[in-house]
Formats: sequence, C-alpha cells, structure tokens
Amino acid sequence: MKLHIYSSQQNPHSGPRTILLVEDEPFVREATRTILESAGFEVLPAEDGVAALKLYEETLGPVDLLMTDMILPGRTGEDLGRELRLYSPSLKVLVTSGYGNVDESIEKPRANTFFLSKPYSRRDLVAKIDEILSAGPLHQIARQAG
Repeated sequence: MKLHIYSSQQNPHSGPRTILLVEDEPFVREATRTILESAGFEVLPAEDGVAALKLYEETLGPVDLLMTDMILPGRTGEDLGRELRLYSPSLKVLVTSGYGNVDESIEKPRANTFFLSKPYSRRDLVAKIDEILSAGPLHQIARQAG
C-alpha cells in the first residue's frame, strides 16, 4: 500500500478541513458525517480500519483529523492512529467511545491524541474539533501536559 505523506506545515489550508471519520455503526457514522458536513468540514467516512487506510491512500490532499471509534473491527482506533502517523507524524486523532471515560487508557504521551465520550452533542463535537484543529503544536503540548 502506498500512502501519501503530508505535513501540516507543508499544506496551508485554503479550503475546508478534512476529517477521516471511522465508525463501525452505520447510524452513528452517518449522523456524525451530517453534523460535520453541516459545520463546514469535508468528511471521508469509513466503517473500519481497512476502509480508512484505503481512503487515506486515495485522498489527494491532507487529512487534518482522524476521528475514530475506540473499538473497531480488527483493531483499535489508537492502532489506526499509530499506523497513519507512520505517514503523517503530526496527524491529530480524536478517539470516541461509548464505554465510559476511557481517556486514561489512551496511550501516553498523548501528543495530538484527544478523547470525546459518546454520546456527544453537535455543539460538543464541533467545539472539540475546533479546539483540536485551531491550537498550534506548542499550545497543544502545554495543554496536554496539564
């Protein structure tokens, strides 16, 4: 598989931000897609890690955020994030889960990895993504350090 390597420093954004959305539940995936598109994001929906890797490979521009469910068929969302970071080290990852607060189980250090518990409101989702995408690298490291 040949994956594109992108750096946020190499690709300034002049258009909508792109989110690779990975969710195995069709209803949740489509509802989230609708929310994100209505907020102005370009959304690449995938039902599992294999489909997400294929979409990433076929995408011509940079992916600004991987939004993934914690538990996916065949791998975890964190595993998928690690795989994609081999090609885009600065990729930001938003992990979601409906299994309570699993934020503490997300790999440490958590540079560019964030958590959002399900169910989430439209407002909470868009605010979280805006916070993730608008913060510069130094601000993120300082905020994550606690």
